Amino acid sequence: MTLTTGTTAGPGTGQTRSPARWAILAVICLAQFAAVLDNTVLNVAIPSLTRDLDATTSDVQWIVNAYSLVQSGLLLAAGSAADRYGRKRLLLAGLTVFGAGSLAAGLADTTGQLTAARAGMGIGGALLLTTTLAVVVQVFDAAERPRAIGVWGAVNALGFAAGPPIGGLVLAHFHWGALFLANLPVVVFALLAVRLLVPESRAPGGGPPDLLGVLLSTVGMTAVVLAITQGPESGWSSPRVLLPAAGGLLVLAAFARWEHHVRHPMLDPHFFRDRRFVGAVVGVVLITFGSAGVLFLLTQQLQFVHGYSPLAAGLHLAPFALTVVVLNATGLTARVVGRLGHPLAIASGMSLLAGGFVAVALSAGYGPLLLGLLLMGTGCAFANPAIVEAVMSAIPPDRAGAGAGVDGTMAEIGNSLGVAALGAVLNARFAALLPAAAAGAGSLPAALAAARTEADRAAVLEAFTAGISTSQLLGAAAVLVGGCLAAVLLRSAGRVVHPVPPPEDVGPRPDDNASRGLAEKIHE
Repeated sequence: MTLTTGTTAGPGTGQTRSPARWAILAVICLAQFAAVLDNTVLNVAIPSLTRDLDATTSDVQWIVNAYSLVQSGLLLAAGSAADRYGRKRLLLAGLTVFGAGSLAAGLADTTGQLTAARAGMGIGGALLLTTTLAVVVQVFDAAERPRAIGVWGAVNALGFAAGPPIGGLVLAHFHWGALFLANLPVVVFALLAVRLLVPESRAPGGGPPDLLGVLLSTVGMTAVVLAITQGPESGWSSPRVLLPAAGGLLVLAAFARWEHHVRHPMLDPHFFRDRRFVGAVVGVVLITFGSAGVLFLLTQQLQFVHGYSPLAAGLHLAPFALTVVVLNATGLTARVVGRLGHPLAIASGMSLLAGGFVAVALSAGYGPLLLGLLLMGTGCAFANPAIVEAVMSAIPPDRAGAGAGVDGTMAEIGNSLGVAALGAVLNARFAALLPAAAAGAGSLPAALAAARTEADRAAVLEAFTAGISTSQLLGAAAVLVGGCLAAVLLRSAGRVVHPVPPPEDVGPRPDDNASRGLAEKIHE
């Protein structure tokens, strides 16, 4: 890895420390914040898009989902490309593509143009989410890496939570196109800072690119995430859901088989033989499943039940993100995780997160809700960095991009599943509890419109609140189970000495890369 001049040695790490490493982290986090923010910032602009672009419900769905669909499909490929061609180079490419997509989105005047621009932004977003984490792993040594990953994870949480309030604030004063044009100054500044500060690094060797692996992973992941996102809208038994789900799973199975036999795989399948890696991946999926689903439900609860505007709802959720940021920025998270170890930190953090979900589900006013948000923030602050660090530590450092791609992909799957599954539970429970006057209504506004009396309206709101509480309790259970399972796998992995596979088990890749990866596994 190329380092800036004037580096200092990390104590006991055998790795040099760049004096610009914290400035590099600040730039990395700025770029990442912009990429994460665009997952949620557009949600509050749906009424404006419907009015200004004459967008249908289907148009709006594609505009909102195009970004996350393309991003989730490309994360694995983006991480592998960063390792192969250079993390700084791909970070600069991601910023450029993200900026160009933002400009096109801000100037769009049709739904087709805006959807295409959002898809282009998704390509840049995939590159940013993988390269930022990979650069953090390369720039920081083992002693400082937990705190740096904690800050990275805190910015991730802040980006998701800050989308609605920032979007509402911008829309209160500007046209919806400003949501995208505001990215341009950030992109220009980040391009200059990355070019000046960030050292280049890449995996040694590498061989020819795994083009078929890229194609299979991209098509398979996109199809699966598309099926998940369409489930609540089209029905889980609809051909629009079953066909992409079945096709995506078949393509992913073909991808896994191909990666076992290709000489230079995009994603080494031997990673999944490591219990540390599997345990951390389980934690990623279930913590994002619960968090995304519960926050999605909570924003609806604050707006539909308590009558808050999108901006006010976002501000009421701010304690969650602020708790994550404060605990990580002060270094408290890194100290706690270092003292407890990954298994106990993950189990404790996800237990606190589950407790916060329960408090939110049972809250009748903002006081108990605030307690739940603080518990959620504390749990995320401890569990998230420990999970990410567990994923990255289970993979050789020169494959940091691939590790970041797996982490991002699993997080996208967890997010999509959480919103879809907990949303489906909400809808089913809500429909079952509706009064006779509103029976068959497909949404809360429709049910309230059908209610004839104040008693019926109260019953509709009670049914909606019960549906949200049931879904949030299910999210709490998923997170608690995920924390325990991840901790058990990680702890058992720490007690097991993995035998070195004989040459025939490594597969038909007798090249320097395979030997180097095997040596790194022995060293670990």
